[in-house]
Amino acid sequence: MSRVLIVGAGLTGSLCACLLRRKLPNKVNIVVWDKSRGAGGRMSTSRSPNDPSCTVDLGAQYISATPYYARIHSSFYEELLAQDILKPLVAPVEGMMLKEEEIVNYVTPHGVSSIIKHYLKESAGAEVLYDRHVTHIHRKSTTWEVCCKGGMPERFDIVVLTMPVPQILQLQGDVESLIGENQRRMLEAVSYSSRYALGLFYKADTRIDVPWAAKYVSNNPCVRFIAIDDKKRNLASKTCGPSVVVHTSVPFGIQHLEEEKDAVQPIILEELEKLMPDLPQPDSIKCQKWRYSQVTRSVADCPGQMILHSQPLLVCGGDGFTHSNFDGCIESALKVFEVLKSSL
Repeated sequence: MSRVLIVGAGLTGSLCACLLRRKLPNKVNIVVWDKSRGAGGRMSTSRSPNDPSCTVDLGAQYISATPYYARIHSSFYEELLAQDILKPLVAPVEGMMLKEEEIVNYVTPHGVSSIIKHYLKESAGAEVLYDRHVTHIHRKSTTWEVCCKGGMPERFDIVVLTMPVPQILQLQGDVESLIGENQRRMLEAVSYSSRYALGLFYKADTRIDVPWAAKYVSNNPCVRFIAIDDKKRNLASKTCGPSVVVHTSVPFGIQHLEEEKDAVQPIILEELEKLMPDLPQPDSIKCQKWRYSQVTRSVADCPGQMILHSQPLLVCGGDGFTHSNFDGCIESALKVFEVLKSSL
């Protein structure tokens, strides 16, 4: 049995774990590490500190399936629809740009992180650990020794890296010298947008009277997108209060990237008040800084994965190797799995 470490419990990492468990159940022991306190990565769902049933999606807002990906990834969409993890987006979204005819948009009634939780559940038996921030990877003969902040080093036969590309380049140990010059150039060329997200949680019986469930904002220097999250997901509850998510524009995110969240939050709230002066006072607020929000330039030719070392195997994946959406992550997970399958 090979011991496989997947670094990153986002969509690519969780689906890799699921594919390994389903297709190679007797060949691998699967371990998943993530530096955060929970699963999801940029598909994260946050809970109100005062009411865990009140949630907000601070990352991905909905999933858009083009006819092409709806066809080639049909099994993934069908599985998530059958489990009620995905539902068609039926609520009104103002200012949505339809880039292609016949695109179908989906929402996640239980929060976008429910997709990741589903795949981790389907990788039954995988050891999933949080607060594991990987810092060093050392080659030890036929295995890898992986170190994380505040923890003991552990040995693995195979390591899969699915975190944002800049975080891969920050890793220390032997991995620095194993990345070839051409590979390093390709990785350093990957770029991401940055933005802030604000989650506003409300008490039960709070009313937010707007004619839309979500809207794109084009005339504000700070705010780019607002969603009444429970309305966007087509949920109605008398026992749970509504939640609102606000995404800033990329220029605003870049301008304030190195500032503390506590300093940026009041600026966002001030701009939100200009746009929605009748918005009630929230019960609590969460501010999220997305340093690596969406990939603006991926690895050239979008290979889906990159092998940094073959014996023992060290392979990278994630949207930095394809494109920054649901189908890009699925594509990458499939490509990474093919590499793993051929080496096991």
